[in-house]
Amino acid sequence: MANITAQMVKELRESTGAGMMDCKTALTETKGDMQAAQDWLRKKGLSKAAKKSGRIAAEGLIGIQVQGTKGVVVEVNSETDFVGRNDLFQGLVKMIAGVALSTGTDVDKINAAKAGSITVAESIADTIAKIGENMTLRRAAALSVTKGAIGAYVHSSVSDGLGKIGVIVALESPGKADELKALGRLVAMHIAASNPQAVDSTGLDPAVVAREKGVLADKFKAQGKPANVIEKIVESGLKTFYKEACLLEQAYVHDPSKSVTQVLKEAEANVGGAIKITGFVRYGLGEGIEKKETDFAAEVAAAAGQS
Repeated sequence: MANITAQMVKELRESTGAGMMDCKTALTETKGDMQAAQDWLRKKGLSKAAKKSGRIAAEGLIGIQVQGTKGVVVEVNSETDFVGRNDLFQGLVKMIAGVALSTGTDVDKINAAKAGSITVAESIADTIAKIGENMTLRRAAALSVTKGAIGAYVHSSVSDGLGKIGVIVALESPGKADELKALGRLVAMHIAASNPQAVDSTGLDPAVVAREKGVLADKFKAQGKPANVIEKIVESGLKTFYKEACLLEQAYVHDPSKSVTQVLKEAEANVGGAIKITGFVRYGLGEGIEKKETDFAAEVAAAAGQS
């Protein structure tokens, strides 16, 4: 068995740009033959993928899968929105969502999980090599209920369960599953449009509530209001804030004359049981990723040799 040294791994990593563990595996598989190890990495698509790994990937697709009383949502990023229309990439995102259903939502565990004869990470690397863009599994989340249904909705859909915004919402209820699922889809559509921060006020980040209180108090203090009056105004202002930030208190987008809570209460008779929303997840593609601003005209000129 060949003695694979740290220097050999370092040399291969520098020449290919592949990850350290991939380089070590390549050298082990090729018994320390540097050229053969480079070829091994190229065949796996790892060398080519590594060279693209520094590019910003803020486009791509949100993928959703629901199976019984469990649902998952994943975000897989690419460099350009064109890739989201590619059948190969769409198949990759659907496969990753399917793996997340059984593996869980830890990104490292999903990447390490087998999808057929290779891991998810290897499948991503293969797709990078074929399409020619950096790609990454950014995040994943899941919801489940003991009894009830998972509602799901994908906005700007390019294929079943794939789009730019993805929402899953958990409805706990002993009622009819098919009716709950239909209601859940409507609520998920509402969440996609209204982007609530929590189900109710107890789920809000205390720091967010404290900041809102501070903003309101400072505003009315600057107007010369006395302390006892400011306290009452702040409490009133928080109620308005909760109506904007909390799902159950928001005006229902399908019927703004009612709150989401009222809609759920009215639906209970049709569903055949009490309904409780226990959680939701809303993923917007690329949210939070700092995108590089580019001069498209300059890029085209440079590509044509007219810098």
